[in-house]
Amino acid sequence: MAWPRSVRFRWATRSSPNSWADSWTVDVRWATIEDATALAAILCEMAEHYRQPPLDADRALSAARKWLGEESPAYPHFALAFVDGEVSGLASVAIAHPGIDLERLLFLKDLFVCEKVRNAGVGRALIGFLADHCLREGIGRIDLTSEDWNEGALRFYDRLGAERHGQKVFLRLSGEALKSG
Repeated sequence: MAWPRSVRFRWATRSSPNSWADSWTVDVRWATIEDATALAAILCEMAEHYRQPPLDADRALSAARKWLGEESPAYPHFALAFVDGEVSGLASVAIAHPGIDLERLLFLKDLFVCEKVRNAGVGRALIGFLADHCLREGIGRIDLTSEDWNEGALRFYDRLGAERHGQKVFLRLSGEALKSG
């Protein structure tokens, strides 16, 4: 692998943003097959957070094992953040090859932070990890979407300096459209 396995970030807690005495370390790494259980657990929590039907834990674990064990060994798919050894955040990504600008991009499909550590630096650690990866690997940008109702996420991305682009419209082919395409 051309990328480092893990990066550590030290963050002050939300209750005392200027005090390192009350802080924790966020470990961020690319998920491997050994992280399948952690990935399945956070996917189940993410579904609940977004008010989706509960995921079957066994099905989530089976999917995580498949994704981490079989799919696209050339590129990572999931970055996981751990606080005190417990999975606390997820970034689901895909690397897209160049279009007209001959520059690869990293598409951030999902960024999720567990409720108990939200607003305490875990999301920033995940984005920092991805940005470092992009810079190291010559990937020119991170593209992402957010629901228009998710004000917390939009504020977070604004604080990071993300630009809102009106140049593209987000579209989706699913269900019947996939079958008739």
